[in-house]
This record gives sequence, C-alpha cells and structure tokens, in this order.
Amino acid sequence: MSRLLQEAVSEFAKLPGIGRRTALRLAMHLLKMEPSAVEQMTDSIARFRRDIRHCELCNNLSDTDRCPICNNPERDRSTICVVEQVGDLMSIENTHQYKGLYHVLGGVISPMQGVGPSDLKIDLLLEKVASGAVKEVILAISTSVEGETTLFYIMNRLKQYPTVKVSTIARGIGFGDELEYVDELTITHALLNRREVR
Repeated sequence: MSRLLQEAVSEFAKLPGIGRRTALRLAMHLLKMEPSAVEQMTDSIARFRRDIRHCELCNNLSDTDRCPICNNPERDRSTICVVEQVGDLMSIENTHQYKGLYHVLGGVISPMQGVGPSDLKIDLLLEKVASGAVKEVILAISTSVEGETTLFYIMNRLKQYPTVKVSTIARGIGFGDELEYVDELTITHALLNRREVR
C-alpha cells in the first residue's frame, strides 16, 4: 500500500466508529471524486473546526456567540430541555415537537473517566434558572449509570428553586420491545412512569 494511502486510512480510522476497512473505502472514494470536490470538502471541515463556537447561553454549537435557537424570539423561554450533547439536541429538534430552549451539559458525570460536576455546564444552567424566567426544566439525559448520576445531581441542585417544575423525559419499554428481553432497570422505570389509560 502506498504511503499516502496509508496516511489517509490512518487519519480516517481516528474517527469514532470508523475501522480500517471503512477508512480504506473512504480513502478510495476520495480518489474517485473530482479534485475540486475534495478541496471543497476539506475546506468545509477546516472552516468548521476553526470557526465553530459554543453558544454562550446554551452551549450549543454555533457560528456566532449565540445559536439560532437562542436567537429565535418565537421559542418558549420559560422551558429549558437539558441534554448531554449537541447530537441529543439535534435528535429532539428533528421531532419538531419541542418549542422551548435547550441547555447542553457537554457530557455526564463519570468519576471513572475523571468527569465531575464542575467539568459540565451545570452552573450555567443554574444561573439561567436563578434569573426567574424559567418555569420548567426537562431533563433529557441517558439512562446509563452516569446519566442517572447526572440526573439526580441536577435534580438535587434544582431543589433550591421550588417554583420551577423539574421533569424527565419518559423512560421505559420501547415500542415493539418484547418484555422478556427488557432489563430490570427499564422495567422499573416503565412501572414507575406508568400512565392511566381510562
């Protein structure tokens, strides 16, 4: 294999979820593309990495100091949905069901990986809640052990604001799942979050 091809494969393989075989396919695909298209792609990636910022209000990714969601006057400013990462925000936005603001933590509390509460944007969230404009905080955090730890930590910190409603996204058994294959923690959440049907 040529040295240049090896270098390209090695670089692609550094991306999450990309093994050496996929990296090789991507490198070979670049050879089939027009040089101008490859230049446009690499320029776009370089510009993204150089110019991307975190919104000063919600920690979302943006081209400016404030993201389009925070700048949108039609968003409900009394509701904040707390998510771990920008990808979670995008997943919720793609449903077109939520019209409030967001707050991106930047991860979850994970002592094993050296991530504590001070490493996340929890204090920024509390500053927003302390302003008095927030009526509800929706915690949309994963059901992993680290996610649950983060959820309980934030819930405890929000207790100092008794007028603010704190809710979590529904947790439980997914549509189409068979009960015998669902783990005990998920079944517990499903039982605790049950709703009346008549």
